[in-house]
Amino acid sequence: MRSEPRSVALATAMLVLAACRADAPQALGTLEWDRVTLPAPVAEKIVRIDVREGQQVVAGAPLLQLELTRTQSQLAAAQAQATQRREALAELRAGPRGEAIAQARASLAAAQAQARDADAYYARLQPLGRQRLVAASEVDRARAASQSAQAQVRVAQAALLELERGTRAEQVAQGEAAVAAADAQARVQAVTLEKLDIVAPRAGRIDSLPYKLGDQAPVGAPLAVMLVGEAPYARVYLPQALRNRLKVGDTVQVRLDGQKKAYAGRVRMIRSEPSFTPYFALTGQDAERLSYLAEISLGKEAAGLPVGAPLQVVSDGDE
Repeated sequence: MRSEPRSVALATAMLVLAACRADAPQALGTLEWDRVTLPAPVAEKIVRIDVREGQQVVAGAPLLQLELTRTQSQLAAAQAQATQRREALAELRAGPRGEAIAQARASLAAAQAQARDADAYYARLQPLGRQRLVAASEVDRARAASQSAQAQVRVAQAALLELERGTRAEQVAQGEAAVAAADAQARVQAVTLEKLDIVAPRAGRIDSLPYKLGDQAPVGAPLAVMLVGEAPYARVYLPQALRNRLKVGDTVQVRLDGQKKAYAGRVRMIRSEPSFTPYFALTGQDAERLSYLAEISLGKEAAGLPVGAPLQVVSDGDE
């Protein structure tokens, strides 16, 4: 009779342990790879596609090419403008030509001769004006002509002095800045032209080619999506119970749905903030529903597993 109650108690304890084991928190997620997206640098038509989806490529392998004509023309225009700015800078550094200085000196001599003639005419009219032999207005016009001629002399002198002193340092600095800006613009166009030949930035597998031959993707649209890296990783959501027990660097076991084989993994990232959780779930029993996004690195033995496959994570302590 005493053995029967003991058997009942033992069976009850086993059921409780089994229930606890069945209710043990699990981290569920999917198998993912690191992705590299190659955006369209310009809105140009796709003229060549060199790969297909699922193809394995090496770093630097050509993937597709966009139409080059317009960008090549823009590069040629930018290079021509840079050449023009360099020649203008060379002209500033060389200073005025000797012929220009000679012309300024001749202009000054002509202005001085005209001023002497105007001064002489005014000097002759002054005594006649005092004697009222000529109209006062005529004397005034002669005086104005003399003053104007003297002003023209000063203008010619200043123009000659400007040429003789050469180009100002500020003008040379402006020319140098203009050359630098034009060269930078030409380099931008050269880089843009180079980007029209889309190549693989690193080794990987082509996951998606959203656009087809002849399509014209908008700027920034993904032209190709690559899966890169030596092995995939598990993207999972950790419940609160597991979040408190795991930290970055811990080892865990990952199992794909429907498979018994487990793959060793290491936690590489855990978000500090819960995902998709309302504010009222931060206290009480609702806190158990919090989930945290985490990533778990896997080894090379998982490289052949299907992308997006559902999986579950069990910490080593739950094994």
